[in-house]
Amino acid sequence: MRALPGAPGVAAAAALWLLLLLPRAQADEHEHTYQDKEEVVLWMNTVGPYHNRQETYKYFSLPFCVGSKRSIGHYHETLGEALQGVELEFSGLDIKFKDDVMPATYCEIDLDKEKRDAFVYAIKNHYWYQMYIDDLPIWGIVGEADENGEDYYLWTYKKLEIGFNGNRIVDVNLTSEGKVKLVPNTKIQMSYSVKWKKSDVKFEDRFDKYLDPSFFQHRIHWFSIFNSFMMVIFLVGLVSMILMRTLRKDYARYSKEEEMDDMDRDLGDEYGWKQVHGDVFRPSSHPLIFSSLIGSGCQIFAVSFIVIIVAMIEDLYTERGSMLSTAIFVYAATSPVNGYFGGSLYARQGGRRWIKQMFIGAFLIPAMVCGTAFFINFIAIYYHASRAIPFGTMVAVCCICFFVILPLNLVGTILGRNLSGQPNFPCRVNAVPRPIPEKKWFMEPAVIVCLGGILPFGSIFIEMYFIFTSFWAYKIYYVYGFMMLVLVILCIVTVCVTIVCTYFLLNAEDYRWQWTSFLSAASTAIYVYMYSFYYYFFKTKMYGLFQTSFYFGYMAVFSTALGIMCGAIGYMGTSAFVRKIYTNVKID
Repeated sequence: MRALPGAPGVAAAAALWLLLLLPRAQADEHEHTYQDKEEVVLWMNTVGPYHNRQETYKYFSLPFCVGSKRSIGHYHETLGEALQGVELEFSGLDIKFKDDVMPATYCEIDLDKEKRDAFVYAIKNHYWYQMYIDDLPIWGIVGEADENGEDYYLWTYKKLEIGFNGNRIVDVNLTSEGKVKLVPNTKIQMSYSVKWKKSDVKFEDRFDKYLDPSFFQHRIHWFSIFNSFMMVIFLVGLVSMILMRTLRKDYARYSKEEEMDDMDRDLGDEYGWKQVHGDVFRPSSHPLIFSSLIGSGCQIFAVSFIVIIVAMIEDLYTERGSMLSTAIFVYAATSPVNGYFGGSLYARQGGRRWIKQMFIGAFLIPAMVCGTAFFINFIAIYYHASRAIPFGTMVAVCCICFFVILPLNLVGTILGRNLSGQPNFPCRVNAVPRPIPEKKWFMEPAVIVCLGGILPFGSIFIEMYFIFTSFWAYKIYYVYGFMMLVLVILCIVTVCVTIVCTYFLLNAEDYRWQWTSFLSAASTAIYVYMYSFYYYFFKTKMYGLFQTSFYFGYMAVFSTALGIMCGAIGYMGTSAFVRKIYTNVKID
């Protein structure tokens, strides 16, 4: 198998890890074909509490014993596998293809008080373990307590039933038997058996048993998609009707004003969005941060779109860590998108420190993710959890950031500045900013920002439940067609809402629409993060410092990334709308 480099060199490490990112690392056993009586490896992965899916430890951190067969070293094959805490260790069990094994003892545990306490703690916290045969996951429980909670029992007999179709393994089942009471200063014999049976399951369909169509394709899921789709039709129709009728009246009024002489125009009551034509294209405040956020949001959208497409074509759930590896690879490859949109926007707004903007845009998302991971990593190291990220993996991620993401971002920035960096606004920007008149409280940007995220969140919150359940519980998410529909619906709803909010803001003669359009769409993140609190307390049974910090830390990262993406989508749609309406009106 491919070995993880201990201290990778700079550029070589980045190139090597990018190759390893794609979930295609094939070792001998991963050819998934076997000859009769050829060795089949049973890997022990991790053990941990059932209610805390991410709190996992090495299998042999519990005082289990190892089989007598010689050890086989495992190395992380993909970056995603290393980051997700996959810790495969050889079980020592002698298993050969199509060769039945009668019940046999493979090792013996000398149970002293310390080992008994470790097993009792695991049983009290409902520990269970994960194993792999030919990349097929198997789960088993460590033990159980009696009804009174006074005596504790360990499952000592692993009964494996393996289904084969031709020369491939297509099914694995584990039955735990041999309940033995935990008594200090005794010896516990661990045993196993293997039964091979012919199966009609096709190799391509062998992961279907792990999917849950009754959960993901439930009527509620279909109804939520239909409900969101109807809301989109209604919202688009409503926005189109209101804006078309309102804008038509505005254009008629402004055309009538053009026909008046100067005295009548001075006596007339001028108001509305035309009055701010000299300020509407004024650069936003803090253009460097703003353009970096827009560029990052465009890149997150590109990554989301491409990864969902790949997941719809390829069954990424069949390879350990493949979804995370693919996401990292796509994120690195789409760095020019970030540079192009962020760099061109910064140039149009008159920014001069474009190198600083490029650095901030390139490292905004990686710094947020790595900073959160670094904090959680300290807790994982304290807990001795398998989620603790190895130093070599950290070096590899840093190499990707500096030697892949940054150069590609530079290429995108240069292209953006040269191809679309010239300000070609339909209206001239006044030298002196126009004073913003007072308006009603509900037209203030702060109120618009808070209310802007409600409808986008309403269009996705049902899908959020299914995504949360697949990540934080034991479900495999596979309905990526639903996710693509929800992404499209989210984009349409976000653009419609921000256009309406911006129109009302401009009509109140407030030209601070750039940040308002971004933040009103980005406020979706606040509602998603609030929903994550509800999900944690009412839909899960998580506990402990590690799992809680892991949950809320990465939910903050997810919500922030979603907010930046929505903000960028809202701004891009609103920018096109503002440019359109000011292009069609006659300005003196």
